Amino acid sequence: MIRRSLLAAGLMVALGLSACSEPASTAGDAPEVLNFSVLATENSTSLDTFWRPILADMEKEIGIPVKPFYGSNYTALIEALRFGQTDVGWFSNLSGLEAVRRADAEIFARTFDPSGEDGYRSVLIATAASGLTLEDVLKCDRTLDFGIGDAKSTSGTLAPMTYLFAPEGIEPDRCFKQVRAANHQANLFAVANGVLDVATNNSTAIRLQGIRDVENRANGQPTVVDKVNVIWESPKLPEDPIVWRKNLDPAVKEKVRQFFLTYGKGEGPEAERQRKLLSAISIGGFLPADATHLLPVREMEATEALLNARNSGDQARIAEAQTTLDAIRAEREALEARTGEAAAPPTQTPAP
Repeated sequence: MIRRSLLAAGLMVALGLSACSEPASTAGDAPEVLNFSVLATENSTSLDTFWRPILADMEKEIGIPVKPFYGSNYTALIEALRFGQTDVGWFSNLSGLEAVRRADAEIFARTFDPSGEDGYRSVLIATAASGLTLEDVLKCDRTLDFGIGDAKSTSGTLAPMTYLFAPEGIEPDRCFKQVRAANHQANLFAVANGVLDVATNNSTAIRLQGIRDVENRANGQPTVVDKVNVIWESPKLPEDPIVWRKNLDPAVKEKVRQFFLTYGKGEGPEAERQRKLLSAISIGGFLPADATHLLPVREMEATEALLNARNSGDQARIAEAQTTLDAIRAEREALEARTGEAAAPPTQTPAP
């Protein structure tokens, strides 16, 4: 399975973290420095340019120095939280789910998009000059070089596996000439420059690059986004969670919570400045959230597991996967009945 093979690099990072980390703080310990992790959607230099002023605002608001942590992959972020090297972080949904499971983390907020659309989509992009179509990709004739996301990326790996490849019985390792894992920015540039034929990405990364391309477009030069075609998109995915470690000092938690839930809100020059900083990373602001935010992602994960079980033909494995999926769907439906709101579009599992 492709995600299993992609974990190797991340596990090596995790081993390094565990070897050199200090013990995690116990409940009630107030940190002298708040370490904030950022998921690796692009290179750390770009991330620091956009996040540094936001973290400076956080530092001023909570009265504790805030230090950024840019992991080379999502597993590194999970392990850093697990071993107390970070305290709070912006995660993808799948890596956030793993942080809850493995790092004793809690979700307390989530992002929303500045466009007003609540959610984003996983996409498949191909080099525009190639004229490749989705049908060409699904031939699986091992002639194409393919870029996938981090193993713990929702839009880079989980969504395309759940909604595109698994329903077709496709394992990327057996479908493409070469499979390379990278972040969204690296995959976008690789496809635009013809280094890769096709890759996963997401609608947010494409839109952000389009904004950054404006200057080149004004000069009449071809832009990165102009060089790629979107040939597939997933159903809408939930926005990203913000998580903290459970044993973070309660007083610090409350200060951090208030920062996120009020940042970029209201009127006036200061609120406008904050919204402009958030807009540069395609965030409109933050809303309160809890563990139920991840129900759609758990359902996606269980759907992929069922599809893979069916492809294996193992009846015991199929029955177990179906039971897990049914339980998660029942949990989602109960939540929707209580709140009167849909958690997310339900996953569709093809009939056996």
